[in-house]
Amino acid sequence: MRRAIELAKQGEGWTSPNPLVGAVIVKQGQIIGEGYHARYGEYHAERNALMACTEPAEGADLYVTLEPCCHYGKQPPCVEAIVQAGIRRVFVGSDDPNPLVAGKGIRYLRERGITVETHVLKEECDRLNPVFFHYIRKKTPYVVMKYAMTMDGKIAAYTGASKWVTGEQARANVQQERHRYRGIMVGVGTVLADDPMLSCRMPGGRNPVRIICDTHLRTPLSSQVVKTAKEISTILAVCETDKSRYQPYQEAGCQILTLPDSDGHLDLNALMEKLGEERIDSVLLEGGGTLNWAALKSGIVREVHAYMAPKLFGGSEAKTPVEGQGVPDPAEAVHLKVREIRHLGEDLLIESEVQDVYGNC
Repeated sequence: MRRAIELAKQGEGWTSPNPLVGAVIVKQGQIIGEGYHARYGEYHAERNALMACTEPAEGADLYVTLEPCCHYGKQPPCVEAIVQAGIRRVFVGSDDPNPLVAGKGIRYLRERGITVETHVLKEECDRLNPVFFHYIRKKTPYVVMKYAMTMDGKIAAYTGASKWVTGEQARANVQQERHRYRGIMVGVGTVLADDPMLSCRMPGGRNPVRIICDTHLRTPLSSQVVKTAKEISTILAVCETDKSRYQPYQEAGCQILTLPDSDGHLDLNALMEKLGEERIDSVLLEGGGTLNWAALKSGIVREVHAYMAPKLFGGSEAKTPVEGQGVPDPAEAVHLKVREIRHLGEDLLIESEVQDVYGNC
């Protein structure tokens, strides 16, 4: 099963909005076939493993990280292929919360005489697919808030200069995250200040859909995100109702989502619903302190990835990762559960899960 987990990770960035799945086929103590779900719309892990078998799979055992599907989608049901191959036993890691599957795949196999053992390394298998599990249940993107800061909590010097807070290894990891998550979101303030490309610079990587939160449609037509919108999908989320202003952006290739106003800013929960309808299952939030606070307050953030550099910038006016009004009392803080701490060169990456959100507990 651990080998199946390793295989599943090879699909990162390409399977959205499908899950990451790996499969291994074992016969008489030897691996005879293995596979993973490589891209959305292509064969699932089980079929890839069966096609890769070096000998007939009849009587073999199948280890798969997620319950096999039993419905027709882009591909036919995997349970049919498992039965036809003569697999004797199936070991499953995670339950599939998709209502089209949800226990039905396991029942289908058992009704046809196949022994099924569930929850094998379940916790490790579940960690493959927090995005899929969230999206299939909520129909909204799984939002990961990411920022890089110094050890005194600054994301830039008092002058606004921010290149670079962290080192090369940490920045390379960010490119992997841009490849992994389907969308990347910033506020218009970041576009005005930095004119970022917001692309994935990892060799062979996939560019995320760029989402600009721009209440009053202030994104410059000369900005990189607009000039490259025909090459990289770009969404401008606005509250601006004068649609005559949309035309030059749309001609440049931008998609505009018009959203309701919430306290003078666009409604982030409404935006998440719209993005879910666009089949964007995950968003890497690389906003400034204002947008980060708004996202936390609205309850859309599920994880926080904090890159910490062994530096001190100082400055009472220097920007911090989360600004806004903040909580009035320590008891009302956003609570995080630290999942992993990693060294990336001289820097640290702290990955945490949001336990409860201010105003949304």
